Amino acid sequence: MQGFQNLLRRRIFWLVIAVAVAIVNLSISTPEFLGLSLAGLCLIAALTSPTAALVVLLVLAPLRALIATELSIDLPLDIGQLLFVFYMGVCLAHRIALRKPVVTLHRTIVLSAILCLCAVFALGSWTSASQSAWLREWLKWILMAVFVWQITISEHSYWLWLVFALLVAATANALVGLYIFFGGSGADHLAILGRFFRAFGTFGQPNPFAGFMGLMLPLALMGAYVQAASILSGYRKKQEINWYSLRLLVCFGLSGTLISAALLASWSRGAWLGAAVSAAVMLFALPKRATAGFAAALGLALLIAGLWLGGLLPRSVVNRLTTSAEDFLTMEDVRGVDVSPMNYAVVERIAHWQAALNMAQSNPILGVGLGNYEIVYDQYRLINWKEPLGHAHNFYLNTLAETGLVGLVAYLAFWLVIYVVTWRARAHPDSFARATAIALLGSWTYLAVHSIFDNLFVNNLFLHIGVLLGILATLYWQCNHRLILD
Repeated sequence: MQGFQNLLRRRIFWLVIAVAVAIVNLSISTPEFLGLSLAGLCLIAALTSPTAALVVLLVLAPLRALIATELSIDLPLDIGQLLFVFYMGVCLAHRIALRKPVVTLHRTIVLSAILCLCAVFALGSWTSASQSAWLREWLKWILMAVFVWQITISEHSYWLWLVFALLVAATANALVGLYIFFGGSGADHLAILGRFFRAFGTFGQPNPFAGFMGLMLPLALMGAYVQAASILSGYRKKQEINWYSLRLLVCFGLSGTLISAALLASWSRGAWLGAAVSAAVMLFALPKRATAGFAAALGLALLIAGLWLGGLLPRSVVNRLTTSAEDFLTMEDVRGVDVSPMNYAVVERIAHWQAALNMAQSNPILGVGLGNYEIVYDQYRLINWKEPLGHAHNFYLNTLAETGLVGLVAYLAFWLVIYVVTWRARAHPDSFARATAIALLGSWTYLAVHSIFDNLFVNNLFLHIGVLLGILATLYWQCNHRLILD
């Protein structure tokens, strides 16, 4: 009876809350309601844990472009920056409440590497045409370093929740993308296949949205794999079904399916290529013996080649890949190319590559300054391409143009260190942690490949990359200290 009364009280409480929300929704405008809802969600997160606050940040930070274009809300900072400040405040409050040291440090190679990269990028402030543009871009890397620091000083099992938080954020955006693909809020210029629209989620553009999907897909795939392997192992040993692993398998599998579908619906060729190479790298890293890994990766390549040559892949997908490949291979200088609707996207991209190379030739050592590509674009652009588009649509050329040879070498060296650390984290004794390390290898590979065609450090996506780096730092630290998760 007492339990029934408690249940009744809870239902009455939530009914009152629902009625209050409905009344507020009817009495104020939609932007105000969204702002009030966000404030309430943040307050609830603050009263629970820093993990909940971080989930709110990761899910809502990609709304930056949507808020800027659709809602008339004047924010002192963008949504990601505001939520980052809120998250750090919650972390500080909880550390004080638990009487833990406010400032502590775990020295990790990941944190050292990103701080060194920040130091190199700081050199470009002297050559920047716009100091504010340089500062905005430089602070992205500082915030990523802060994430690495904050995550490594948290509890040893904290990274597990971060994996779930990242997948919740990606799955939520994937649902938005699929809604757009099937006609919801689709833009006419993104129409494909006669009746669908390229998915762009809350990013406003398909390519960075696809980047988000591609970065998170390895986490879902490896999470599903390790749960399936656990269930299969128990079945072989004639043990009872592990319902916890089965529920996790369903969650990871559903998330991976939605993210994969959204990545395909983005119609992004760079994303498709990045996902294929990422899958091959994960297959190579999965077995403990290199020969078995090579055989698995080779098998995937042969499977894709067989499907391609056998005409078993969707014709629309094949046409999109082949036409773009032919354009990229045949064009060297686009100043004399006849532009048509068929080759416009490729010609525009190469034109911006040439502008970036012009910047690099004029400023080979330190570049034009981090974040200054758009500022100085008009001085180096090709005649027929007036719009700067924010970046060079090739992150390596963009880095060369903005930070010079010094910055590009430092950037490549940073990711080399990250790859080595991630590879070594595969030695983690916990199966899920090892699978996560392999997933991170897939994420870094995807980022490396897709960066040939775009800049993925946009729309607050760098915050999610910072969390991935924080997870890596934690796993590597646990590996070195022989920590086995319970």
